[in-house]
Amino acid sequence: MSQQSPDRSTAPPSARPDASMSLLNNVMDHSLDDGYAEASARRKADGSAGLPRTLKSKLGLAAGLVVAALVVTLGAAEARISAPVVAKEREELIDRINAETEAADTLESNVDELRADVSERQRKALEQHGGDQGQLVALLAGATPVEGPGVKLIVDDAKNTDQGGGGPRESSGFADTGRVRDRDMQRVVNGLWESGAEAIAINGQRLTALSAIRAAGDAILVDNRPLVPPYTVLAVGDGKKLATAFKDSADGQYLQALKESFDIRTSISDQAKVQLPAAPSLIVRTAEPKAAGSGAADTGKGTS
Repeated sequence: MSQQSPDRSTAPPSARPDASMSLLNNVMDHSLDDGYAEASARRKADGSAGLPRTLKSKLGLAAGLVVAALVVTLGAAEARISAPVVAKEREELIDRINAETEAADTLESNVDELRADVSERQRKALEQHGGDQGQLVALLAGATPVEGPGVKLIVDDAKNTDQGGGGPRESSGFADTGRVRDRDMQRVVNGLWESGAEAIAINGQRLTALSAIRAAGDAILVDNRPLVPPYTVLAVGDGKKLATAFKDSADGQYLQALKESFDIRTSISDQAKVQLPAAPSLIVRTAEPKAAGSGAADTGKGTS
């Protein structure tokens, strides 16, 4: 006889939807540890919870608050007293800086006046002792202003170029940013000399045999005088021939490559007349005139 299966009159209870989150439910239901809850309950039962109830405890709390308030008040008062002193020292420092700046400007003005006086005396000495060649010597030495036909070359940084600085030069020798560098201007000047320029000036600074184009940080110095872009180069010579020769030279192609690769702005035009100022006084410490009848004079070739 087969055994009947037991009768299941009721269905098993369904599982809770959040049964898989029992740990999270436990944390939420018991956010406070049982031990902390019991301790809090005991303190409430003993009356020790909340603010101190005894007179001694109240006095201690009041004393602590008074001390804290006193410290804060003293600190604020000291800061308020020292503020005028700091402001006065700052004003005195600013006044000293302004005074020293004015003194430096005065000294620089005196130096410029003395340099101009020395240059004028040198020019007069060249004209007096140079004979018929005095003016030519002064012109070749850059000691006198000159004028004549020539070219005007403008070199400027690329648009929206950060004036705060740039990376180092690339190994190819070109600028790695849109800023004009000292070596760029050196090549421009050398290219103009090679193309036939007889006298050159950059932003009003006349170049001579002793001139130097260097960099100091991001500034370009010509004879230790800082220049700012755009750089205007004036060169005396046969304008059309000079401009054509410079464009065809290696340095002219270098400048064109800077324009195409780094957006450096440049333009050149021949001028019917350009005027160049005299150079600052030249100081020669080592070179001396060769005595007559020796050296080149003996060979019959002479010097220029």
